[in-house]
Amino acid sequence: MPKTNEPFDLQEYLTKGVEDIVRDAVRATLKNPRESAFMLKFAAASKAASRRRRELEDNGEHVPSFLIASITSKCNLHCAGCYSRCNHATVDAEPVCQLTSEEWLRIFGEADELGVSFILLAGGEPMLRRDIIEAAGRKQNVLFPIFTNGTFMDAKYFELFDKCRNLLPVMSIEGGKSITDERRGAGIYDRLIANMEELNRRGLIFGASVTVTTENIREVTSESFLKALSDRGCRVVIFVEFVPVTEESKELAPGDEERVYLTAEIERLRKEAPEMVYVSFPGDEKSSGGCVAAGRGFFHINSHGGAEPCPFSPYSDVNVRNASLREALHSPLFTALRDGGVLLDDHEGGCVLYEKRDLVESIMKGKEIAHE
Repeated sequence: MPKTNEPFDLQEYLTKGVEDIVRDAVRATLKNPRESAFMLKFAAASKAASRRRRELEDNGEHVPSFLIASITSKCNLHCAGCYSRCNHATVDAEPVCQLTSEEWLRIFGEADELGVSFILLAGGEPMLRRDIIEAAGRKQNVLFPIFTNGTFMDAKYFELFDKCRNLLPVMSIEGGKSITDERRGAGIYDRLIANMEELNRRGLIFGASVTVTTENIREVTSESFLKALSDRGCRVVIFVEFVPVTEESKELAPGDEERVYLTAEIERLRKEAPEMVYVSFPGDEKSSGGCVAAGRGFFHINSHGGAEPCPFSPYSDVNVRNASLREALHSPLFTALRDGGVLLDDHEGGCVLYEKRDLVESIMKGKEIAHE
């Protein structure tokens, strides 16, 4: 936490975060020569990206180090409490008018040029778009964590992950078998474990994404759960705080007490169990000077090209089909959210933009902005 009499340097904060993740990733892959070789190359690329972002920052232009790309809105599962389905951003039917692999490749290239180091591929279920994931594999300066439910992982994907080490499958798991199947569907836990064992057998690293709620926070930070992941070859654990999108689910959102506990546990794990990388999303907003959405630390491109502050705040005033990624970062909505202090406001837990969605909508209407 910066001292109150010192200006907060957001770019420096983000750069340190990237350097810490990359350093931990290099350390976590030392026993895997091919992965370690890639991570060392990526470490050099991320340093160059950090220099590019700093140059732009010094010239008055802020570029975040992360981008979230929802490459499809289709998903085969109906997970309990899914924010994306509640926002009608995820559907069962085959979507129309989604961005093509060529359009996504252009976006990935623009992100690389701006100094974006990580592009998180999400959905829907991103592995339904093999064409886009193959395109991402060609952008070796960028690391692409793929947030997947794991049900479409097959031999062709294993071969692709072996060939393109910048593609990192991150499988969603809620804890043990009971709680995972309860939220995601019967048999999903066993499928995830089978995937992990096959990836481990092939010497491929992977990650786990854990949605942290008030119900599972102790289980998913327990030694037994994390050791089981590590023993199966998992090298990255991303703790994603549950964001309520209905009034009925608000009690599941971590509050201040749970966030303090999670932050302390992650610090402990980084010291005592360095064989894995631990990341918290969105993380401690106090240390980052507020919410990092809307281009402060990341922003979101939906499957149809709309640039949104965050997956939990599905509003857009610009589409990257007819605008550059750079132009999207300077959209009137993003600028109003960053400059108007909305991202710095206190909130009860979960997501400040979701809690203040009426205010976000009023900003949209005030600027005559259309909802994507």
